[in-house]
Amino acid sequence: MEATVPQTLQFSTWIPCDKVARRPSSSVPVSMTWKDQRKLQVLVSAQFPTSRASNRHRNVALEVSCSYKSSPAPGSIVESGNYRASFDEALILKNKSEEVKPYLKGRCIYLVGMMGSGKTTVGKILSQVLGYSFSDCDTLIEQEVDGTSVAEIFKLHGEGFFREKETEVLRKLSLMHRLIVSTGGGAVVRPINWKYMQTGVTVWLDVPLEALAQRISAVGTGSRPLLHNDSGDVYTKAGNFSWMCLTFMRLSSLFEQRGEAYANAHARVSLENIAAKLGQRDVCNLTPTAIAIEAIEQIEGFLKEKEGHIAY
Repeated sequence: MEATVPQTLQFSTWIPCDKVARRPSSSVPVSMTWKDQRKLQVLVSAQFPTSRASNRHRNVALEVSCSYKSSPAPGSIVESGNYRASFDEALILKNKSEEVKPYLKGRCIYLVGMMGSGKTTVGKILSQVLGYSFSDCDTLIEQEVDGTSVAEIFKLHGEGFFREKETEVLRKLSLMHRLIVSTGGGAVVRPINWKYMQTGVTVWLDVPLEALAQRISAVGTGSRPLLHNDSGDVYTKAGNFSWMCLTFMRLSSLFEQRGEAYANAHARVSLENIAAKLGQRDVCNLTPTAIAIEAIEQIEGFLKEKEGHIAY
């Protein structure tokens, strides 16, 4: 009987910086700034060719990724693109993405949810780990209207015009493959949009309204025409408590109109559920990577169930 060895081994560890040296042929550059750090976190990935256990002469491909963080505390993070992820989260996300790829088969993923739910941020993370392209519906609509912002489109042409453009953009995207699509918060209200989005996998980012109000308060409502007040931004016209209540009430009204439509998504990513699993009391403390991990798990669960009942 032939014995085989695992094809891939991955783990993270901390090593003293003074133990790291660079040889001329090394592919791991060590900058002088690292010398000021006590320890360096590395991710080691070894690729083993499957072979007989008795074969002692195997070539092993070894890759090492390094972070620039100095503290080996559990909460240490590694910079990756436009977001920060803990080392363990980044590794879990990578492994989960590899597991779901055979089930995705190039299907597009459409992220739906309320404004401020993180569709763009999470979408970009998913596009990176899955090797997909990323598209933002609002940005594509702006390009269709000669670069006019969404807020200006609403002001000049009205919401009906915007929704027509949104449907046309989704129709075009539905003909493509290997895309992560961040949709507008109101894209779910038109049944025709669901026809286009459900050619792929739809994922609802379900964020508590209180958290949405906090997120939006950090940037104001100028770019969000359905929340913005023509007489001035609500954040400049009211006290802290008053504008938070006003924003929450407006979000609640929108959610009443859209909640049932969001529930039509193939997969639901509940930030409250993620926080409970991770022992977090506040969903605002969740990292985008943790949300992306949950999204991939929910997508995989849906696709496995679908594959078990319907041949794709």
